[in-house]
Amino acid sequence: MEAQTLSKVAGISLPRAKLWAEPLSTAMHLYDIEFDWRMAMFIAQVGHESAGFSLTREIWGPTKQQKGYEGRADLGNTQPGDGERFKGRGLIMITGRANYAAASKEFGVDFVHSPPLLEREDYAALTAGWWWKKHGCNEIADERDFVALTRRINGGLTGLEDRTLRWERAKFELGVK
Repeated sequence: MEAQTLSKVAGISLPRAKLWAEPLSTAMHLYDIEFDWRMAMFIAQVGHESAGFSLTREIWGPTKQQKGYEGRADLGNTQPGDGERFKGRGLIMITGRANYAAASKEFGVDFVHSPPLLEREDYAALTAGWWWKKHGCNEIADERDFVALTRRINGGLTGLEDRTLRWERAKFELGVK
């Protein structure tokens, strides 16, 4: 996707779009996010998760929810400090030691020992595409069920209004019916 198109589709500045156009295009191609409706949903969801492609790391309070990351076996957070160490990173905010380890295995990069690598544009986009495909998001996008997709990514409906606004803009700019 060209930077100018990404700027319109995602509602971001052209300089920011220039930063993200190549990594996103690569990830979308590799993980079969190439149909207009898939792209619209992907860009809307990662646009929300990353606050308009401006953050690739979860802002740490810690909030009550973030404190809950500590000791969560389902996230693989078994060692003291894992909650913050393996906070959400990347465009889709991959969270937890187990998910970092799975991404490490997939990409041959040690995200467990170097978590900030997930904040780089290339890895942030690639891991978002990988997570998206691995968790069946293309199939949900094909059904055009944006609420179900939000639940898959977020575990709930946090930010649904913003996600929906981003999706509506992306659909309009891509000419998705």
